[in-house]
Amino acid sequence: MAGHRWRRATSTAAYDAVVIGAGPNGLVAANRLADAGWSVLVCEAQPDPGGAVRSARDVHPDFVHDTFSAFYPLAVASPVVRSLRLEEHGVVWRRPPASVGHPLPDGRWALLHRDREVTAALLDDDHPGDGEAWLRLTAQWDVIGETFIDALYSPLPPVRPAMAGLYRLPAAGGRALLRDLLSPALLLAHRRFGGDLARLLLLGNAGHGDIPLTAAGSGLFGLMMTMLAQTVGFPAPEGGAGSLTAALVRRLAARGGELRCSSPVAAVEIVGGRAVGVRLQGGELITARHVLADVVAPKLYGGLVPADRLPGRVRWGMRRFRMDPATIKVDWALSGPVPWASAPAYPAGTIHLADSVAQLRGSLAEVAGGGVPDRPFLLAGQMTTADPTRSPAGTESLWAYTHVPQGGRWELDACERYADAVQARFEALAPGFGERILARRVLGPQELEARDANLIGGAVGGGAGTLDHQLVMRPVPGLGRAETGIPGLYLASASAHPGGGVHGAPGMNAARAALLHNR
Repeated sequence: MAGHRWRRATSTAAYDAVVIGAGPNGLVAANRLADAGWSVLVCEAQPDPGGAVRSARDVHPDFVHDTFSAFYPLAVASPVVRSLRLEEHGVVWRRPPASVGHPLPDGRWALLHRDREVTAALLDDDHPGDGEAWLRLTAQWDVIGETFIDALYSPLPPVRPAMAGLYRLPAAGGRALLRDLLSPALLLAHRRFGGDLARLLLLGNAGHGDIPLTAAGSGLFGLMMTMLAQTVGFPAPEGGAGSLTAALVRRLAARGGELRCSSPVAAVEIVGGRAVGVRLQGGELITARHVLADVVAPKLYGGLVPADRLPGRVRWGMRRFRMDPATIKVDWALSGPVPWASAPAYPAGTIHLADSVAQLRGSLAEVAGGGVPDRPFLLAGQMTTADPTRSPAGTESLWAYTHVPQGGRWELDACERYADAVQARFEALAPGFGERILARRVLGPQELEARDANLIGGAVGGGAGTLDHQLVMRPVPGLGRAETGIPGLYLASASAHPGGGVHGAPGMNAARAALLHNR
């Protein structure tokens, strides 16, 4: 039961639980188990904890750059992360005036301001009626959004939040809203709004995933991200993404949990069909009652656990498992703000770059089809705009990334050439951009994976986000929960439901499963 601690007199296990990987999901799982009084060890392969939530001054000594993820609306909205009360352990959230900005070649900006009334007024100025439509959409989210998030981040089946959602659905729009949630993002955007600026806000947020805008599921994801941007913003931890990881580590240490970095796990130890611990690459065996793996599915199933030790359905299911697209990320240290040719009415933290709805749609479709766009959809972050502690006053810590298909040959010189094309997109919208560059770094798929082994081929989502890889299909058909089919072993990574994003749900679900099976 929760709160029960195994008695050493009845076991030779060194720990109640060992967690493989000190990414956010692994640290969430470890914190939950430590809260229950368990002895917990987290083993991390890298010299530093955090997985894809890390920051450093390795681009320029005066600038903090987030190595991977940067803005965390899912963390702020997540009941999992909120339950950990990380603000009591040092996290301070910073928000720019506008959550999202999308500049267009004609000088217009689509802006999602933190105040919904301001957002609506800006959209109505562009296309009369879109402001009212925006406020109607946010009012519907006010009714049902919280229960939707609770259902998404609960273990399957999410009975209680689902029932609460069904109770609230009529007041939120009933069948018409349900139809919209099930629609592709492109159809939803055109159904709800008449102008390009409002459509670009919704579609650009849908582009944070890897689902084509014409595919089912893209509308639901785009709506969720858009409404989170409006209600909780796109916040960043003061001082860098690593501040979020540091708070999780401090919280764990305060509850007696242990963390060992530079300790890569070579194998999950299985005896009598049950996981009984892990073996490190140096040969050390660490025994535990339960093993929780914050490990991407292909590196757990058939990697840390040999294929011949896997249940048949897992071995079969992994044959159809797909990673999400690869990523190329560019970081810049700028001597001044981005010199936008047409300045926005309000500074934005997150920036989307696409010339039009058609170009945005085409770019995402090309990547989904295995092509490399000449003019890719870009996601960017003006981090000093969001958090002034990131660089000296009057400068900007900036990044941008784009997706490319898995499996391409992305040696460093090819990544640098692609980064030049990315940089040219900024130069076209912000003449003189290149003259402000103090330093630039390019991280291609290989470099990203070298810094976090879970990012196979530069994929940041732990597996495809399309419907065939969600719910009970994630990571393989019939699972959908943290249990792996091997007693004592639980999948705690983004490869498990509900997937990628820094919300902690896979880690929390794995910890809950371990506690349940400990009864």
